[in-house]
Amino acid sequence: MQPPGPARRDAAEDAQWSRPECQAWTTTLLLGTCLLYCARVSMPVCAVSMSQDFGWDKKEAGIALSSFFWGYCLTQVAGGHLGDRVGGEKVILLSASAWGFITAATPLLTHLSSAHLVCVTFSRILTGLLQGVYFPALTSLLSQKVRESERAFTYSTVGAGSQFGTLVTGAVGSLLLDWYGWQSVFYVSGGLTLLWVCYVYRYLLSEQDLILAVSVLVQGLPVARDTRVPWRQLFRKPSVWAAIVSQFSAACSFFILLSWLPTFFKETFPGSKGWVFNVVPWLVAIPASLFSGFLSDHLISQGYRTITVRKLMQVMGLGLSSVFALCLGHTSSFYKSVFFASASIGLQTFNHRCGQHGWGFGRCRGRGPEWLPD
Repeated sequence: MQPPGPARRDAAEDAQWSRPECQAWTTTLLLGTCLLYCARVSMPVCAVSMSQDFGWDKKEAGIALSSFFWGYCLTQVAGGHLGDRVGGEKVILLSASAWGFITAATPLLTHLSSAHLVCVTFSRILTGLLQGVYFPALTSLLSQKVRESERAFTYSTVGAGSQFGTLVTGAVGSLLLDWYGWQSVFYVSGGLTLLWVCYVYRYLLSEQDLILAVSVLVQGLPVARDTRVPWRQLFRKPSVWAAIVSQFSAACSFFILLSWLPTFFKETFPGSKGWVFNVVPWLVAIPASLFSGFLSDHLISQGYRTITVRKLMQVMGLGLSSVFALCLGHTSSFYKSVFFASASIGLQTFNHRCGQHGWGFGRCRGRGPEWLPD
């Protein structure tokens, strides 16, 4: 009889994507991540124009900008859990269909009442709730479907969609904003997401898979004994808390830049062109993201310990990027500000690109405390 360990490994390898499947899904998920960020950054790009139309002051604009994250922070764990139970690709598709619809409907929601801020805040909270499951479900999906030797580069390729989506919205969104008004940015980003959902549904997933996923979500199924995660042992590990703190710090820095950068440049340099500060930082971040994934895989293939590579990437992604972020607030030069913002955002992509060499929920099922990091 085959030992349980090798048997589990063989089953996991059989479930992994073939090379053509991996290429098709990587391209599709790259586009999905791009559209995720198109919808996410529509509000920051449009914030100044919306403030002028609705008479918002700084405090009210801040509420509208931050409301997305009130919902986003609540569904992270749920996204990973559901991804493990029903499949990350199904969770992503179902959530994308909902957030795409809400994004496209946001301009219409503002006309439901005179309380424009309430309507916008409500729609952004819902969008955050739905998008919060995306990256945890994506991590679960790639940890189960992609070979370990290719995992970091695949994740970095898919993750580059976040910079590409922000770049597209910054460039195209700035033009739409000038030509057709802020409403068009929401219509286009939400509409493209719904088209992407239709493509995935038609060509990559079967109707039976989605019906099964919905039935699991609605009815609930008991979690098998070998799928339980030893949470108590997990949270006793100092390295787990270090990862939580680093993720908290990175998220604070990244999302402050993501949300407030257009406003910062508009107010500090009123005569500057929107396409410059909305495009250049994210144009730098795309090759930085791909390079960080390649570097991570290369170092590990050369024999460096995974934990050593992780620490190196964290130092670059948190330490160096923070230096440039601090410099951004202490310069009065437009070109220096663009450089500091670009360097900070580019280096922040290093923070997440070696994570796919970790275990992840999809790879620790049925294991005891020995799988936990030291």
